[in-house]
Amino acid sequence: MTDPQIVLTERVQQALARAFGSEHADADPLIRPSQFADFQANVAMSLAKRLRRAPREVAEAIRAELSDFPGTVEVSGPGFLNITLDDAWIAAESGQMLADPRLGAGTITPSQTVVIDYSAPNAAKEMHVGHLRTTIVGDSLARLHEHLGNTVIRQNHLGDWGTPFGMLIEHLLDIGEEAAVAQLEAGQGTEFYQAARAKFDGDEDFKTRARARVSTLQSGDPATMRLWHLFMDATVRYFNKVYDLLGVTLTDADLAGESMYNPMLQKTCDDLEDAGTAEMSEGALCVFPPGFTGSDDKPLPLIIRKSDGGYGYATTDMAAIRYRVHDLKADRILYVVGSEQTLHFRMVFAAARLAGWLPDTVTAEHVQIGMMLGKDGRRFKTRSGESVKLTDLLNEAIDRATAAIADRGYDEAMQKEIAHAVGIGAVKYADLSVSHDSDYVLDFDRMLAFTGNTAPYLQYAQARIRSIFRRGGVDPATATGPIVLGEPAERALALQLLGFGTVLEQATALSEPHRLCAFLYATASAFTDFFEQCPVLKEGVEAGTRASRLALCALALRVMETGLDLLGVPVPERM
Repeated sequence: MTDPQIVLTERVQQALARAFGSEHADADPLIRPSQFADFQANVAMSLAKRLRRAPREVAEAIRAELSDFPGTVEVSGPGFLNITLDDAWIAAESGQMLADPRLGAGTITPSQTVVIDYSAPNAAKEMHVGHLRTTIVGDSLARLHEHLGNTVIRQNHLGDWGTPFGMLIEHLLDIGEEAAVAQLEAGQGTEFYQAARAKFDGDEDFKTRARARVSTLQSGDPATMRLWHLFMDATVRYFNKVYDLLGVTLTDADLAGESMYNPMLQKTCDDLEDAGTAEMSEGALCVFPPGFTGSDDKPLPLIIRKSDGGYGYATTDMAAIRYRVHDLKADRILYVVGSEQTLHFRMVFAAARLAGWLPDTVTAEHVQIGMMLGKDGRRFKTRSGESVKLTDLLNEAIDRATAAIADRGYDEAMQKEIAHAVGIGAVKYADLSVSHDSDYVLDFDRMLAFTGNTAPYLQYAQARIRSIFRRGGVDPATATGPIVLGEPAERALALQLLGFGTVLEQATALSEPHRLCAFLYATASAFTDFFEQCPVLKEGVEAGTRASRLALCALALRVMETGLDLLGVPVPERM
């Protein structure tokens, strides 16, 4: 079974070659869904100028070469090709898709090793809403790549090293290890940091101790390293609680913080300088990748080592990119990071290519993440202007979902399970359903609505399908058809489902999970029309029709569940 749009593209390209010569075989047929037929091919309009023939004449020549097509092809207007597929062809392809464990999704050949850098909270502070998008977009991309057969290496690039850890460790000693661990495990990292910072700014003795502690940390002093590990272990345990609440696939094995690259930084600088890729400029070691200039039109430096001898983000990122290519054998590296870092990553990638550390055979991509905004159109914050804690946001979503389903008669355990799935699913889907580089407004009322392009609408659609099988006493796995299409709503649903494999491939190749969201919303809408117009279990429905519609329901259920799982959106059994 194949996506009809792919089939049509191949058939029309073959017709182009037969009608006008092989040099036109790779022309884009410009096939789009149409309100006048299943699809419309507009290639005659663009090809006419090259052939110096009237568009309608070109369209007629293409149509003549599609005589064996499984459907009808008509020329309309100035040269559009309106294409309608045979019901029997759609039904047969749907049946094959139902029998396919992968639902029409192929595997990437040859498979790739894909390194995905995502989440990356700062260990010195609380996880806030700014970490939500990088975490769930990255996690969805990891799921998609693995589903299509790629080897995925997750990299949680924690901010877990640097000068602030001097004051953090000293504050830990001041309040005691037990109290510090309890505070960090409870997710009060921001409060911990703020208390340490206040002492650093107001207490000269503390400032002296903190600076001395930085030196012992950087030198690898065993006692200081024990305290650093104590701090980090407590912080990671808190992060894991958030990841568990979100239902993401990150584990401790995926931790690859800044500290991991610390032993590599001196060699990174030495190698770049020895190769002539980096040079001294105003006391700092810099790479000047070509094509980057500042407002003064002077070459823009990527500072590898600061004038005071310290290292920055660029140093760590250069070390990381070499490690990911050389040691992890990456074919593709995705950096799921805020869009404000665009210039930084463009320069890092250019510098790595200049150094020969990022060969042409490896792609490095910045998957830009836009901001979450409040209803006022500004960055989402508390009323006091502080960043909103991620756990507070997620718990509020669950509380609101609990209220939304309170009158549905579920027992306490079932209500808790559904509310968690609906609340977390609503937050994740609202984010994933918009282009990752776009800003979007957080609106609980909209994201928790049971209508429109929301997680609850999709979750409810699959729960409705499950209810059909429960009421009929049928295991979805036994609903094998055969599929026969009679009603328009049946046909529309089957045609929609056939596009699943292609949309998975597109979303993965382009790093755009919102494409999958749009497909699933269209699928849920098509199923809703089918449900309302095509009774399945109603008395009087002929046995063959019932078997066909149950098979369509089973196919829709598998597509919905698989798609939502690849987005990381939980699917409740009932709603």
